[in-house]
Amino acid sequence: MDVSADVQAGKRKWMYPLIRQGRFYRWRSYLSYVYLIFFFTGPFVRIGGQPLLLLNFMDRQFVILGQAFWPQDIFLFVLASLIFLVCIVLFTIAFGRIFCGWICPQTIFMEMVFRRIEVWIEGEPAARKKLDAGPWTKEKIWKKSLKHVIFVFISFLIANTFLAYLIGSPALLRIMTEPIAQHLTGFISIWVFTFVFYLIYSQVREIVCTMICPYGRLQSVLIDEHTLVVAYDEVRGEPRGKLQKNADVLNLHGDCVDCGLCVAVCPTGIDIRKGTQLECINCTACIDACDQVMDKIHKPRNLIGYFSENMIHAKEKPSFTTRMKAYAAVITVLFCVLGYFVFSRSDMDMTVLRGAGMLYQEQPGGMISNIYNAEIINKTNNDRKIRIVADNPDIRIKYIQAPSTVAKGGMVKAMFFVMIPARDIHTAKTDIQLQLIFNNQVIQTVKTAFVGPPNN
Repeated sequence: MDVSADVQAGKRKWMYPLIRQGRFYRWRSYLSYVYLIFFFTGPFVRIGGQPLLLLNFMDRQFVILGQAFWPQDIFLFVLASLIFLVCIVLFTIAFGRIFCGWICPQTIFMEMVFRRIEVWIEGEPAARKKLDAGPWTKEKIWKKSLKHVIFVFISFLIANTFLAYLIGSPALLRIMTEPIAQHLTGFISIWVFTFVFYLIYSQVREIVCTMICPYGRLQSVLIDEHTLVVAYDEVRGEPRGKLQKNADVLNLHGDCVDCGLCVAVCPTGIDIRKGTQLECINCTACIDACDQVMDKIHKPRNLIGYFSENMIHAKEKPSFTTRMKAYAAVITVLFCVLGYFVFSRSDMDMTVLRGAGMLYQEQPGGMISNIYNAEIINKTNNDRKIRIVADNPDIRIKYIQAPSTVAKGGMVKAMFFVMIPARDIHTAKTDIQLQLIFNNQVIQTVKTAFVGPPNN
């Protein structure tokens, strides 16, 4: 199946990949089960009252592993995104497009869910081809209708779960249980997502991997002769030849018997024997198919396997190159920086600024005052009643605008006088410390400057 030729000709070539269950397929299946369980339960699992994962861009609320993050923590997301991108680069340099074949949601849902349903209803590739090419009989109408009804239902489940990651499971449950008129936007969103997912998995399919996703293009830039990818050992396999009963004739050929199974099982329709290609998602289906053939003809496995170019042609062992070490070092440093900021991150954050352009004021009772503005941010998921005090009991605070209660994920502003006895002021600027108090505990201490007449 030459996909590129059909693309150049401007027509779609429908894929009918054969499923061969080997060791890699079983490992991918186990991984997909873990992924699917995590995906469908993630929005409903709670850690300390918080969801396992929430990415609420509308309300700017994010929760990862039960830890809430707010817009004030945006730099953490930028840093985490940078780490993710560098990790993708490192894994691509080391293992090619392995993310696509093993972890990508598109591949997992397509190959481990929708493809299996299609095979269960319509049969093996030959039967599916015949059914598509044939007239609309009762059997075809029944099978196609059943398949697409199930596809829509699964797409509906995916859409609801996906929306739960964006708005939270409580909001999703309200959309499902309360009148539609109260949640019209959410109701429409569910069906828009359902249609998109159904369209992707029933019609677009491998085009997402071969044409839409930019990762395949990125792969061609990043991989080199040291990268482990799914590859055909042409040194061992060529020249190809059909299996002959006469051993002398067979010995004239390489181990590849040109059975074509590696092409028949490929979900993107490429021939791995033509070398590494953009369309290859490293799903290892061709490895399982080829291994089964090698077992039957009593030849060693791994005619197709995880190889680098140097492993095939130079007989080198896999190596952790300087390039890989450099990216690994960058990731380590970034992880350390991210870890420091995450673990040193406080539940609340207070910023204090002295009134701009304001000098000190003399108050009755021999007190000198400065006016301050404070901004208090609550990064927790609970409302908090707070107050501001000075660490020195001789320093008094008089509120103009008291902070009182800070809503969860919210921010309040405060304005107040800080008053210090004139006898305690010895320099034009005096350093003072203000404390943010919650439940009689010091949450944060902020150092600021107090301006006053020096006491000689």
